[in-house]
Amino acid sequence: MLLSLKLKPNAKGRVLDGHPWVFANEVEALLPSEHDGEVVECRDRVGRLLGTGLYNSKSQIVWRRLARERVTLDEAYLRAALAAAIARRNGLGAFKRLVWSESDGLPGVVADQFADTIVLQIQTLAMDKRAALLGDLLTELTGAAEIIFRNDSNLRRLEGLPMETHTRSGRPWAPRWATIDGFDYWLDLQNGQKTGFYLDQRLQHSAVAKYAAGKRVLDAFCNQGSFALHAARAGAVQVLGLDSANDAVSQAQKNAARNGVTAEFLSANVFDWFTAQRDAAPAWDVIVLDPPPFAKSKSALENALRGYKELNLRAMKALTPGGVLATYTCSHHMQDAELRQVLAQAANDAKRRVHVLEWCHQPPDHPVLATMPESEYLRGYILRVE
Repeated sequence: MLLSLKLKPNAKGRVLDGHPWVFANEVEALLPSEHDGEVVECRDRVGRLLGTGLYNSKSQIVWRRLARERVTLDEAYLRAALAAAIARRNGLGAFKRLVWSESDGLPGVVADQFADTIVLQIQTLAMDKRAALLGDLLTELTGAAEIIFRNDSNLRRLEGLPMETHTRSGRPWAPRWATIDGFDYWLDLQNGQKTGFYLDQRLQHSAVAKYAAGKRVLDAFCNQGSFALHAARAGAVQVLGLDSANDAVSQAQKNAARNGVTAEFLSANVFDWFTAQRDAAPAWDVIVLDPPPFAKSKSALENALRGYKELNLRAMKALTPGGVLATYTCSHHMQDAELRQVLAQAANDAKRRVHVLEWCHQPPDHPVLATMPESEYLRGYILRVE
């Protein structure tokens, strides 16, 4: 019989409304640490079963639901969950997010597929204890030639886990060119940022590119230059990409040369760059703002909102009348209403009339769990700024 956590009598935990997490301050008592990384039940204050989930007394999130019924985290469960995740993404091509944590019934497991290579991130103790099995099953189910374990996310520290990166084969994964959406990119999946390439913005690259023909395009926080490359090929007359990371700028330049498109990339702090241009006449017809998450915690949200507002304000002022601003946030703590408010404040301060052309969202290979707002993190707008 499985051990059980029990909610406090006065607990108002979101788990009662379907959220898959329970926090340490919501339960009557923690279980002994020897049960960390194993499966336990959780019950409400009158003893009704809320589900079976992963337990870790070292984490603030002490319980993460696997299922509402009793399940065992064994090979059969993992194989079925992985197979279902893969099936959900049938027809989405060879480059995609293959597993998205709780959204796929695998809390703390994120897997991105790059053709015959899968980059696997594990961020929960229970799944980390089954890492080798996860790698074996992914290989079996997909035929992947290699699994790269990118266990270097700071989220692992919250579970008491070490940071490490290695491959399933034990051999280093050599960087190489890969063709994604018609462009060649130099991928370093074992050592690059996150899982090596930002798959979540792929649909947005072409969405923005259709506004670029004959235009001057600024790609702020350009990373590997995807927005810039798509804009250049779509017929932009000038393309400039900015990023504070020198290695990202070097890679973007390399990607542009490889694909035979004309785009300039500079290493710069985007806020400082806009400040230096503040007295110049509006010089851009299309601006892309795709910054890293400013709000990595709820406590950081207030400052983050100020940062997003200032950034969008500067971009609006730099746009020619009728210009297009594609602006995004990847902070899950920032909800759509807050982003809309930020954009409204920026438009008011810039004294510009701003219309919504398109609402943007993470793609279908990053599915949102309806009962878990944290699974939805990428949102944005394409705006006309008059």
